[in-house]
Amino acid sequence: MIVGIDEVGRGPWAGPLVVGAVILGDTKIKGLTDSKKLSKKSREELSLQILQEAESCGLGWVDANEIDAIGISAALTLATKRALEQITVPYHQIIVDGTVNFLKNTGKGPYVTTMKKADLLIGAVSAASIIAKVARDDYMAEQDNIYEGYGFVNHVGYGTAKHRKAIEVFGITPLHRRSFAPIATMLDSNVPEQKAAIITNKQTGNDAETVVATWLEAEGYHLVARNWRTRFCEIDIIATKQDKLHFIEVKYRKQANQGGGIAAITPLKLRQMHFAAEVYIKYNSLYDMDAALCAVAAHGMPVVVEELVEIS
Repeated sequence: MIVGIDEVGRGPWAGPLVVGAVILGDTKIKGLTDSKKLSKKSREELSLQILQEAESCGLGWVDANEIDAIGISAALTLATKRALEQITVPYHQIIVDGTVNFLKNTGKGPYVTTMKKADLLIGAVSAASIIAKVARDDYMAEQDNIYEGYGFVNHVGYGTAKHRKAIEVFGITPLHRRSFAPIATMLDSNVPEQKAAIITNKQTGNDAETVVATWLEAEGYHLVARNWRTRFCEIDIIATKQDKLHFIEVKYRKQANQGGGIAAITPLKLRQMHFAAEVYIKYNSLYDMDAALCAVAAHGMPVVVEELVEIS
């Protein structure tokens, strides 16, 4: 078995470094190539297929604080080791995209083959690049809701003119890599640290989920879990009612006219919810239970719950 390895996020000013590891085995997936050559929609669709059908997958994350502490080279090694720790089937070779063996000084080093443009040539490496990029892009899109005004959903932490301007206006966030030259220079120029809005936005989202959880209990639901997650997926709330599992996505909007829960569930989000529900059911051997995917819409401050909609 061959493990394909590729990284995403080596050069951005902000956000994590993510390494993907994939064993395809006998799995055949059409359209695999370098993730950068795919449209966003194609990457997202392929990522879900890879996570569902590949023999084994792993994602290794190293955040900005760790990168600052140990440096990007050591961070690449650490992220690769973390990704490989999640591979659950035996393998005999590791193919890393590029010319640098991130595992050279580890016990895995002798198993590594480095290859230029492996993400174009080797299916497992292409798959690794795809799941790593989609996971990192999704993470940065979530951060865009926490750190408003930075545009993380668009530049995903890379150094753009708009990103620089946002830092000058709002300051440095905990996502930023302080050891990287552009950020270090801005810190030397007394750019402030952004704090207040982070706490406010993050707390608002948590408050909304708490209000929804309380509302569900009043409606006769039994809460099983909140913010259940793996490295590949997450579910806001899991609840049961009348021996039926409900996988619930909470959609909060500041104003009621911004679209309800069902309006915010895109086809991609629905597929992600299906995948997360399947993983939870498999992990907990709940194959005999009826299940439904749901969305709850909430808005305002204080938070008002609008409705629960069963999607499928």
